[in-house]
Amino acid sequence: MADPTLRERLLADHDAIPTSALRRLWRTGRSALGVGAALVRSRRGDELDLSQLEGVVHELGGLKGVAMKVGQMLGYLDAGMPPELRQMMSTLQTAAPSAPLEEVHEVLREALGERAQALIDTLEPAPLAVASIGQVHRACLPDGTQVIVKVRHRGIEAALRADFRSASLGKVFAAIAGTPAIRDIIEEARTAFLEECDFELEASRQQRFGEIFADDPDVVIPAIEPAWCGPGVLVARFVGGRSLAEFLATAPAQAERDRIGGALFRFWVRTLYREGLFHADPHPGNFAILDDGRVALYDFGCVRQFDRPLLQGFARLGEATRRDDPAAMSAAIAGLGGVPPGDDAGREHLRQLLRGFFGPLLHEGARAIAADEGFEARTIMRDKLAVGRLQLPGRTLFLFRLRFGLYAVLAQLGAVLDWSALERSWARALVA
Repeated sequence: MADPTLRERLLADHDAIPTSALRRLWRTGRSALGVGAALVRSRRGDELDLSQLEGVVHELGGLKGVAMKVGQMLGYLDAGMPPELRQMMSTLQTAAPSAPLEEVHEVLREALGERAQALIDTLEPAPLAVASIGQVHRACLPDGTQVIVKVRHRGIEAALRADFRSASLGKVFAAIAGTPAIRDIIEEARTAFLEECDFELEASRQQRFGEIFADDPDVVIPAIEPAWCGPGVLVARFVGGRSLAEFLATAPAQAERDRIGGALFRFWVRTLYREGLFHADPHPGNFAILDDGRVALYDFGCVRQFDRPLLQGFARLGEATRRDDPAAMSAAIAGLGGVPPGDDAGREHLRQLLRGFFGPLLHEGARAIAADEGFEARTIMRDKLAVGRLQLPGRTLFLFRLRFGLYAVLAQLGAVLDWSALERSWARALVA
């Protein structure tokens, strides 16, 4: 569980977001060196400097944008990291240096005009959470409705654009290496992250997911209050709940774990196959477990839409991998618009890559997902050149992010279900 003292220190601090590409690159590099030094010390068996690690977490949280998102993912995705570092990084899922309250009030007034005062009068000064794009406060509407008010960080769009100007180095590498898919992936990530700054778009997505899960007994999507939303401001009904760590600390029964695991799997996988729509940010800070056992899902800024041909290609890829059929795997890669390997060694590497990617879903019968199943983040990085040679469309970037993040969450939860049968039941209509 994340150290609450560290969380409180982060939320109590105020740090303006740097928007200069050079300054952000320098601070991001400094943070990366800090993480790298911690990994080296851990492998040598040396004691870690916790104050130095806290400084790295503070730096990533102050940067917001891409740097903070990477820190969030490291906090739950890479089981190979030292536990002290993972624990601190997990704090970034809900906490970072916050914007001053006066700045929050200014954003509300700019978005809502005179009506903003009704929210300001009841706005709790301390944020509930601070994320990479905005921060969340509790408030009350004039009719007494309890709500959350999400306010966009000032300067975040400029910061993201600066991050992706730095990522232009990746485009140069792609041109040299002859792997245009890398350029496509960078552009897809840029589009998705900048869309997260559009809170009116996020509100419409949240409403759409609310419609999809309106009759689901285990999934709750907080209702949007459209009359109180505006540029840089999103207002939704307040839904309380416990974090995943708080829930696990109660030593829940297996049946509770299974119910929650099934709800999360439906939310993240069923909508992909049925609606071509999915929430692409599956970290534990984006859901809470209610007292009645239901799961509330938040933060619909990063949502991707897939067309039917790509969904069919992905479903065929999963089926080929389950059958362990290398020829069908190559055909499915081509069907997705990629370039399958042309030699035996390349095809075997692709087979290993896909069996790692789909790993937890290759086994029939009810089972828990182990913490080391799938690829850890460091393994993905080792294979990045081979993945680049496949030249898959950039849109598939978020499918990979979805899978690895979801596996990590379900492994922590310890739910026992027949994951393979569930996915196949939803994918079957696409491959028939």
